[in-house]
Formats: sequence, C-alpha cells, structure tokens
Amino acid sequence: SSPKCLEGPGGGSLQLRFRSRLSLPLYTGGKVEGEQGAAIHIVLVDSNTAHVVTTGPEASMKLDVVVLEGDFSNEDDEDWTQEEFDSHLVKERPGKRPLLTGDLQVTLKEGVGTLGDLTFTDNSSWIRSRKFRLGLKVASGYCEGIRVREAKTEAFTVKDHRGELYKKHYPPALNDEVWRLEKIGKDGSFHKRLSAEGIFTVEDFLRLVVRDQQKLRNILGSGMSNKMWEALLDHAKTCVLSGKFYVYYTDDSRNSGVVFNNIYELNGLISGEQYFPADSLSDSQKVG
Repeated sequence: SSPKCLEGPGGGSLQLRFRSRLSLPLYTGGKVEGEQGAAIHIVLVDSNTAHVVTTGPEASMKLDVVVLEGDFSNEDDEDWTQEEFDSHLVKERPGKRPLLTGDLQVTLKEGVGTLGDLTFTDNSSWIRSRKFRLGLKVASGYCEGIRVREAKTEAFTVKDHRGELYKKHYPPALNDEVWRLEKIGKDGSFHKRLSAEGIFTVEDFLRLVVRDQQKLRNILGSGMSNKMWEALLDHAKTCVLSGKFYVYYTDDSRNSGVVFNNIYELNGLISGEQYFPADSLSDSQKVG
C-alpha cells in the first residue's frame, strides 16, 4: 500500500504544474517535446509558498499523463475540482488506437519529474474546441484523501503528419528535394518529369533555371500554366545560396577567370589581381 500523504498546514494547497512550454505545432506520430527540443519538466508546488514540495510521500508519487479538451479552464489561477478535470478528459475515437502512446506515467523525485516519450496517434480536429491539452493527475493508489490539483498545458492543435511530410519549405534549401517547391506535388506528374531529367533537388532546378530556362519550361510541359510557372520560379528564387563559388580560368596562367555562384549565375570576372562584380561589367565584357 502506498504511504499516506499528510495534509500540510495549508491543506489543499498542493498543485502540479508544467514548467516547460511545448514545441508547437504538434503532429501525429511525432514526439511531444518542449520548446527547442528540450525535456518537459513538471513540479509539485505548495501554492501558499510557491515552493516546490521536495519531501514527504507526495514528493515521490506517480502521476498519469492524460489528454484534455482544449477548452478546459483557460485560466491557470482558476480552481477546479477533480470531477471537473476528469469530465474534460479525451479518449480515442471509437475503433482507433489509444490517443496518446508512450510513457503514460511519470514518477516524481523530490517533487520534480520529466515527461518521457509521448506521441499522439490522432489529430485534434474532431473535438469541439479542435484543440487538446496535456494534463497530469495523481495516479490511483497515491495520496488518496488529499487534494492535489492537476496540471495542464496550454491548448494546442495536433495536425496529421501527412501535412508535415509533404510540407513546402519557406525558404527552400538547396539540398531540399525538388517537390518542396510550390506547384511540384510529391510523386505527381511534374515531380516525375523533373526526376526523369535528373532534376532531384532545388539546386538542380535552379541550375537549369540559369542555364536553360526554356528547357526547364518544356520539361514541365503544358500541364503547368504560366501562372503556376511564375509562382514556382518566385518560390525557387527565395532559396538561400550556399556562398560557394566556381572560378573558370581562361588559360593556365590563371590571369583572368570567370566567377559563378553555385547555381551557375555569373558573379564576376577576375582580371590580373582584380575582381569585377557582374553588375559592374558592360554587356560587351559579359559576352567576351
């Protein structure tokens, strides 16, 4: 049997609290983490003193991790009863896997605990508020007869991971797969046409934009309207280049050369010891 918890002089003042904010948005199948990937810490506090309760049986009790309706009690300083808290618990939809999987219990040590691995199996679009909260309550068999106020996080949305897997990137990175660009659907016809021509990454795409834009337009074909093409180019051009440069020297003396960036745009000329940026060159120098 669990050790008896003794109600302190300020009886009913014990509260569980989340000390960390969640990293949002959350996706089904993804790990629930704190901001910047940090662990999510919880504490047992005496609300009369605002101090962590580090001794006594309550400081080492077990807690259940639960899912709550997003519209449960917006203010943290509001009080609620155990019955109110329990009436806002969310279970999985009929015929679905448990809504939350992973380490569904936490053990406090000297009044402090850390959430383990947790994953949502379903999105939050089907409940009234369209949002969930995580909650913590004392596990059965611990500190019975004593009121320990449950903890809850802020309300958050859980989205289907498909959205994450297929998301466009803003801005796109050079080594992103080409379907991260607007108007190129993953495994769609444009994606397949580009792949067939050896254009797998955003960098491959941008290089062809510079070298032979018409060829690229022809690869994508008439299925892509001019409006889509403009949107695709605009998105691709927001890509941050890597700062790599290529220099082509005209002869072995390496006296004069042409400088290109990593998507083969003309960057400038090297002549003797001097560098001339592309925007300072006349048209005849560029042709030469």
